[in-house]
Amino acid sequence: MAKMGTSSREAAAIVVMLGFVLSLAVVCNGGKTSSFVRKEKSGVMPLDSDVFKVPPGYNAPQQVHITQGDQLGKAVIVSWVTVEEPGSNTVLYWSAYSKKQKSEGKVTTYKFYNYTSGYIHHTTIRNLKFNTKYYYVVGIGHTERQFWFITPPEVGPDVPYTFGLIGDLGQSFDSNKTLTHYELNPQKGQAVLFVGDLCYADTHPNHDNVWWDTWGRFTERSVAYQPWIWTVGNHEIDFAPELGETKPFKPYTHRYHVPYKASGSTAPFWYSIKRASAYIIVLSSYSAYGKYTPQYFWLEQELRKVNRSETPWLIVLMHAPWYNSYNFHYLEGETMRVMYEPWFVKYKVDVVFAGHVHAYERSERMSNVAYNIVNGICIPVKDQSAPVYITIGDGGNTEVLATK
Repeated sequence: MAKMGTSSREAAAIVVMLGFVLSLAVVCNGGKTSSFVRKEKSGVMPLDSDVFKVPPGYNAPQQVHITQGDQLGKAVIVSWVTVEEPGSNTVLYWSAYSKKQKSEGKVTTYKFYNYTSGYIHHTTIRNLKFNTKYYYVVGIGHTERQFWFITPPEVGPDVPYTFGLIGDLGQSFDSNKTLTHYELNPQKGQAVLFVGDLCYADTHPNHDNVWWDTWGRFTERSVAYQPWIWTVGNHEIDFAPELGETKPFKPYTHRYHVPYKASGSTAPFWYSIKRASAYIIVLSSYSAYGKYTPQYFWLEQELRKVNRSETPWLIVLMHAPWYNSYNFHYLEGETMRVMYEPWFVKYKVDVVFAGHVHAYERSERMSNVAYNIVNGICIPVKDQSAPVYITIGDGGNTEVLATK
């Protein structure tokens, strides 16, 4: 593995291919996927950009996106937005080997300052077969739109799977390059691990939630066809008391549902899923995580559940990196590291993916569990029981790159 700080600007979207040899626990080498390097900064795409285009037809579903709907991969949450009226909550779905079936969902709306959302639909399709291509239709009764997805293989130790990894995407011209780069990647990711900071609506005046809508239409070309596994970042908090908005994560929680209850979580910001040979734990850098908090209790129990003979890969997603050699966001993840790093070493987490710092960085396996603030032992040491830490926070946001 390259040492910390060896590369500050590499491909903004990467693909991670997981394979497993029981005696060696090695990662299949996916190779270098691109020589692409971002510019220092690119502007936000204008609202009339083609990638933000509203689909034609009366009450046409838009911002269609899917994510895993249970812990094992036999369910999918289908979400979309209608504008003119609520319309149907029904999803029609089928495979080449099954009859057409229907699943009913729910619709919600929200207001944020002077913005009122469209009608946001969430429907969970359950009892799907593993490793099967399904077609689905939304917009029944008005303008119907059809998409498809492929369910993962059954969970097991010898099941290879390819994840894409994107963080801090935004809606700049570079964001479009990132998504295009991922779509055209010859490794063909089967699902995306998204490490936070989606649309950056909070960087616009009054947290203009129109940018949540444009981002949903922009990413639909990928996330309507394969699940993106969501992690919250700081730009999802949307806490704006000066606007009268005092409920954190309001737009995000209305628009992006995750199967948190399936893993015993009490909030949608931390949860876990299994997918093929991987056990994926999602943590929230911006929710309480100290001792005796719900996230703390949940993670303590969750790590004990991991069965490495079933899911040999243990992957953790978070937004703020614990190890960071850039001056941007330096030490912001330190208190969470102090709380949880001993557990990561004890349970031999394989890799931790984070965003937030707008650069690419990869570590050797190292830990700093001896440090207790008082003793001064604050230099990380090589530790084969520790994770590799990978920062991929340069998906295309308009904020400057971390280069120092």
